[in-house]
Amino acid sequence: MKRPPPSLIPEVPAPSRERKRLLSEDERLLWESIAAQTRPLRRKPRGLKVTAPSAPEAAATQSTAAAQPAKTPRQPKREPPLAPIGRRERARLSRGRKEIDARLDLHGMTQTRAHRALTDFLQRAHLDGLTFVLVITGKGNAGTAHSGRGVLRRQVPQWLSLPEFRALVVGFEEAHIGHGGEGALYVRIRRAK
Repeated sequence: MKRPPPSLIPEVPAPSRERKRLLSEDERLLWESIAAQTRPLRRKPRGLKVTAPSAPEAAATQSTAAAQPAKTPRQPKREPPLAPIGRRERARLSRGRKEIDARLDLHGMTQTRAHRALTDFLQRAHLDGLTFVLVITGKGNAGTAHSGRGVLRRQVPQWLSLPEFRALVVGFEEAHIGHGGEGALYVRIRRAK
């Protein structure tokens, strides 16, 4: 009969079952004071029960609330500010070295129709990832700025400054004379995230 090979793992003696020492009176008092200060962890609330507090509870809640700083309400998301088109990019646009990705001509439109067309155009340009677009407003008649002519020329820059457009537009500037001058705007489109 063969003998089993000797084990490579040494045998560890079983732990002795000695009696644990008892706490001294000072240790027991310390443990009791610490145990009295502990609280169970809060569980996630299952449902809020709304009950009217009694008068003493309401007074205690008000004094506690007065001691804590007031929480500030969440600020609404601010739209990024408009930035001017850089001098170098403007020069490249005016010389034709930088291409205008799309054009919108608002000639002859009413303000309502022009606003809707501008909104749709800028949203499409934003979604398509375009960089620079040209918005043609027309110059209006010279010297009749207050007679109702050239309304879109005045309105479009104001519209582009509104929060609804700042999510789509980085900045805008009057176009070079070759692209319409006073009657057109270079508009830089914000990149889609």
